Amino acid sequence: MTKRKVVVTGAAGYVAGRMLSALRQRYDLTLLDIKTTGRDGEVIEGIHVTDLLHRDRDTYRSYFQGADAVVHCGFTRAERPEDRYWSEADNVNMAHNVYQTCVEEDVRRVVVISSNHAADYYEQLIWTDRMEFVTPDMLPLSDNYYGWAKAAYELLGFAFATGGVNGGRKLEVVQLRIGGPRETDIDACGPDDLKKLHRALGAYLSVRDQVQLTVKSIEAEHIEDEHGIPFQIFYGVSGNTHNFWSLANARKIIGYTPEDNSQIRFADKIAKIMASAQETSSSDS
Repeated sequence: MTKRKVVVTGAAGYVAGRMLSALRQRYDLTLLDIKTTGRDGEVIEGIHVTDLLHRDRDTYRSYFQGADAVVHCGFTRAERPEDRYWSEADNVNMAHNVYQTCVEEDVRRVVVISSNHAADYYEQLIWTDRMEFVTPDMLPLSDNYYGWAKAAYELLGFAFATGGVNGGRKLEVVQLRIGGPRETDIDACGPDDLKKLHRALGAYLSVRDQVQLTVKSIEAEHIEDEHGIPFQIFYGVSGNTHNFWSLANARKIIGYTPEDNSQIRFADKIAKIMASAQETSSSDS
């Protein structure tokens, strides 16, 4: 069976690195980044050095030719706080270049690594007991440039999915709002702030669940919404007991069945934190 051809942008980054080995086994990959080394300085084999912020798409369009899908993990970070807006605007521009090149080279689908921060304003309401749950169909609201940029290129992706910006040519677009793709968030939690613990456990995304969610987003035959637009937003978290972001649409539309649950994964650490919290409560009463 012929392997799908998949382009991975930002291939030297952390999120891409978590799933690169599994994707290599499953697909014929083309890896793109502006550097060839990961966070640890190790060289990542097979990366083509290219700048997707370049307005001349001819400088990188050959990498997209013949591809079935693109997993867009590319990201640029501001070096100075005063440059945050401009850096995040560059991330929107980069997403545009990826979308537009996909349309021009007849790539069927783009899976974009977005972030829960596209709608992070709602967390202020959750942690002050004014809201309990966030769903992907809620208006994306953020109070910071990072979240604004994520929401901006989600909305830009929708415009491409409608075909409205390219003469009717619809690009299939999936946005994955990644939660907490780390094994260490719980280590910063203590008995004095159980909401912080709830947040860490609810946002957890294991490696194998990240791989499954990405693979199913690439391979699902149909992703059209109720209006026939091939566009979806899925939250990227495991099947956590503490989830405060909805996975209902990911389960229904692409058959996402997470295998991990932070309540089980970190059971020993949770038990210690809760025991300490109980002791503190008893001593205060």
